[in-house]
Amino acid sequence: MLHTFKRLIQLFAALAITSLGGFAAPASANSAIELNSQVFVERITQLGDRQSVRLESPDKVLPGDRLIFVINYRNASATRVSDFVITNPLPRAVAFLETLDGEEQVSIDGGNSWGSLDELRVPLGDGRYRAASSADVTHIRWKILQDITRGSEGKLTFRGVVK
Repeated sequence: MLHTFKRLIQLFAALAITSLGGFAAPASANSAIELNSQVFVERITQLGDRQSVRLESPDKVLPGDRLIFVINYRNASATRVSDFVITNPLPRAVAFLETLDGEEQVSIDGGNSWGSLDELRVPLGDGRYRAASSADVTHIRWKILQDITRGSEGKLTFRGVVK
């Protein structure tokens, strides 16, 4: 099944910011934290005994294509900001693989509960559970606890594969 890049971007653009404590930041144009997201397809080619890796802005992606998602954040306010959460719903056409920092929490139930992937269990409907897999992930979130001074920026990155 072919997925258009535009549809993946629409699904990925549903980023949200929530407060952990000292500051409330709705995801809006006047939010203290500005978000910008990018998606790249990772193309690996074999050149003799070497591999070449390119990141491309895809027009279309196919099942099995590996994607790199980048979320850039910036403090656009006049004061420092701390204790906020960035939550990202995962497009349905993408299975989660990993983050680069390993500091994420994931949800397998639409954002109702959170934990590390190895802690989560999927109900089977008969009272039994199975371990959650990366294909079960519906949302990813990061808790940003450090102070972000005015104008400071940060980046979060995760990988996925097109289902």
